[in-house]
Amino acid sequence: MLRSFVLASAFMVAAIGVAEAKTFKIKPGPTVQADLQTALISARPGDTVQLAKGRYEFNAGLSLDVDRVTVRGAGMDKTILSFKNQRTTGEGLLVTSDDVTLRDFAVEDTPGDGIKSKGADRIRYYRLRVEWTRGPHPQNGAYGIYPVTSSDVLIEECVVRASADAGIYVGQSRNIIVRKNIAERNVAGIEIENSFNADVHDNIARENTGGILVFDLPGLPQIGGHSTRVFRNQIVNNNTPNFSSIGNIVATLPAGTGFIVMATKNVHVFDNVFAENGTANVIINAYRASIADANYNPLPRDIVIRNNTFGRAGYKLDGDLKALSQMGIQGPDILWDGSTTYVAAGAPKTEPVRISIADNISQSGAGVRFLNLGLAVAGADFADAQPSDAAPGLLKIQEPAPIKLAKR
Repeated sequence: MLRSFVLASAFMVAAIGVAEAKTFKIKPGPTVQADLQTALISARPGDTVQLAKGRYEFNAGLSLDVDRVTVRGAGMDKTILSFKNQRTTGEGLLVTSDDVTLRDFAVEDTPGDGIKSKGADRIRYYRLRVEWTRGPHPQNGAYGIYPVTSSDVLIEECVVRASADAGIYVGQSRNIIVRKNIAERNVAGIEIENSFNADVHDNIARENTGGILVFDLPGLPQIGGHSTRVFRNQIVNNNTPNFSSIGNIVATLPAGTGFIVMATKNVHVFDNVFAENGTANVIINAYRASIADANYNPLPRDIVIRNNTFGRAGYKLDGDLKALSQMGIQGPDILWDGSTTYVAAGAPKTEPVRISIADNISQSGAGVRFLNLGLAVAGADFADAQPSDAAPGLLKIQEPAPIKLAKR
């Protein structure tokens, strides 16, 4: 009897909680700026903000700082939030709370980032579209979907177009899944930066300057990025001229880059399709600028490139790598700068850089082409290159475990 009473009481509490959950229904109209922001402020944990289909015009950004709220539209091409007339330079929507779900709507033409979440754990981005409708342009916002300093992040079935930095960017976070998205005509399609434990899979990265990037940069609160798996993606035709503002790290990204890994550890790239990337299908390189942080390691370490299919690449080198063409060197499928030594805070350091390349397939029939530039010191001038086509063999480097997101 006591057990039955406890279970019944628990059911009643749960039922009351469900009954108390509220849905705020928002429609387009002249008061929508105030209506939607008021709903985002008034919502309580468990509530839903429901956006009807239609086009919404905003002149300022929106923000959400309440846990366990769902913001839901009628579809990424049916519920459209336009920030073309936004007078401020910030993001369209900023989320700073946990257990939030954003789904089934579009954000267009923000002067800053599209949707940014900061310190928002267990956030879900689902079937969203973020786009700058004029196409690639240096005055577009930097990031489309932009979670930072978060854990247990899911980005799924989203579309991001024409961001001036990265379409999908996850920074200084941990436990990340980015899957089944389309990133096209951005500078960087998908970027994982200074993060721990990420799975990036079943995405399409096409017509960007660079398709997928895994970076670690100095000078940030979280450095030492590691443990990323990039698999079953289509990374094709990433030849859009770089339109990022000068001074951004991606402004140096050569057009024609399929995948690039820089200054991070334990990255496994497998079962992807690469094709028509004019500079190279895969680039493995060290961070090239001066380093003030003695704890920062600019070398890529424990990199595995296996079981990928490579189409045409290396036929139109861009950026600093144009120097290779002048040396009569054709761009490869896989390019490594060869760096194993670096200087951080004035101290020279060296480290073995383990790279394992095995069981990749070339559609050309000529075999997978590898090039080691022989730039032993990170940041050395390309004029000092001592190229070699001797590829590393198979090494035993343990693959990171599949990501399991924390329950909400």
